[in-house]
Amino acid sequence: MTSAAQGVPVPGPARPRGGAKAFLRLVMIEHSVFALPFAYIASLTAMFLLDGNIHWVRLLLVTVAMVGLRTFAMACNRIIDREIDARNPRTANRELVTGAVSVRSAWTGALVALVVFLGAAALLNPLCLALAPIAVIPMVVYPYGKRFTNFPHAILGLAQAMGPIGAWLAVTGTWSWDAVILGLAVGIWIGGFDLIFATQDVQADRAEGVMSFPARFGVPAALHGARVCHAVTTGLLVWYALATDAGAFFWLGLVIVAGAFLYEHTIVRPHDLSRLNRAFFTVNGFIGITLFVCALLDLLVRGLTV
Repeated sequence: MTSAAQGVPVPGPARPRGGAKAFLRLVMIEHSVFALPFAYIASLTAMFLLDGNIHWVRLLLVTVAMVGLRTFAMACNRIIDREIDARNPRTANRELVTGAVSVRSAWTGALVALVVFLGAAALLNPLCLALAPIAVIPMVVYPYGKRFTNFPHAILGLAQAMGPIGAWLAVTGTWSWDAVILGLAVGIWIGGFDLIFATQDVQADRAEGVMSFPARFGVPAALHGARVCHAVTTGLLVWYALATDAGAFFWLGLVIVAGAFLYEHTIVRPHDLSRLNRAFFTVNGFIGITLFVCALLDLLVRGLTV
């Protein structure tokens, strides 16, 4: 990787400004696969405990709310970080840097996504709408985190932890400590793999004064921290399984997830980050989808009615 200290990269020719497709590339809509499965696990578990039936309209609203909030968060992240992105070789071709998406269009998309999120929250129940602003705050604070703390990954984790908690509230309208356990598992999981992802920007971050755990403490420490995070995540998922009386399929999912974590941490080494994208995108996407499928099978076997 060319360090930013060796010269500011000159982005390639600006791509023509696109519409919806360019905006969806900007917010990486496909990455919803990381958080959505856990929101579904929380929603479906809450439905099972509530009356044993899947409430499809409510599940759809949870989906709309999750995608809307995540889209708003990613758009804000890209807008706030566009100048930093322009000076980092890895991110110099992002849509706001090249001009494929204008700042005005990005803000428009972000505000539309925010309205969609708030609308879905309002349709779910009054408590969801009342708590919606609390969910928005860390989404906006996170991109600023790298300017004042070496632990922006913790802010991201906090933001992501709200997904399962909100999904449970959307179904029941009441607080649940079981949902908090699952939320903490998700937040620490995502914070952990954000530590891994941030290792590829250490040189550029140090050159530009961008703060992160890997930039401050080094790549080996970051990878060790990610291992600790994922060990804690596994423990929290075990606690969640015990708290919700999960059955065999969910436990099978946990075994697979634990194996995926072990694999993830064997393919990324302090002096070999060549397989980082496989660890970040492929393995973590697999973890979310696998645990959701196993949780769904478990709930169906235990009597959840479609």
